[in-house]
Amino acid sequence: MKNSRPLPKHPVDISEADGVRYLHFGSEWVQGAMRIARPWSLELEYTREMMFSLLLREPLTWPRSALLVGLGAGSLARFIYRYLPDCKITAVEINPQVEFIARQYFRLPEDARLRVRIGCAADYILAGGPSFDLILSDGFDAHGRPGILDSQPFYQACRARLTPNGLFCVNLLREKGFASSVDRIQKTFDGKTCILPPCASGNTQLFAHGGAGVDVSFSELAERAAQLKTATRLKLQDSLQRLQAAHPAADTLRF
Repeated sequence: MKNSRPLPKHPVDISEADGVRYLHFGSEWVQGAMRIARPWSLELEYTREMMFSLLLREPLTWPRSALLVGLGAGSLARFIYRYLPDCKITAVEINPQVEFIARQYFRLPEDARLRVRIGCAADYILAGGPSFDLILSDGFDAHGRPGILDSQPFYQACRARLTPNGLFCVNLLREKGFASSVDRIQKTFDGKTCILPPCASGNTQLFAHGGAGVDVSFSELAERAAQLKTATRLKLQDSLQRLQAAHPAADTLRF
């Protein structure tokens, strides 16, 4: 896969503090993190909340295929690789330096089950190809801008690349045209979306599907969260409580 767009010109930097290694794109803006003693864990809260996707289907048996838009420090790739052994992972990253650093400094595994494609993720998805059970979109430049990864054609292409049981999750920043982004996604997915209330950093996760709907009680979601915590140490109970508080009259999450 070749880049049809210019490579980013910003430097790729690494810093460490209090046992955590951070990835930066030429600024203090954190693009990824790994606790050195627990490389399989999700250090940043918003990455944990992207894995809320697992509660919306049968956890630990789904997904069987995942597409990651943006590699960063490889946090999501490492987590899925470790805890979902039947899942094949494809990560698309525009900057080859990022893949090198993820492998050298952030313990990204070398395995045929985890493929990294170098190129523009929008071009990759728009070109067509295999479908995925889960698409996780977390691509930003050095200034926190998603660019074409926050466009109607990109979202439409993501929907087209989902399996019938597939889910799409995008990490949105509240201060970066949030309302317009939500509007584009809702139009693309015919309103079949769910927004998780923002975490402490302001990151907001939006989930959508283009086929099989989500219809699961909050009590079942709590059971799934407990199962996931036991299996992976991932704690999503607080996220679930925030979501339920946003729907106080509902006993079922349905979209």
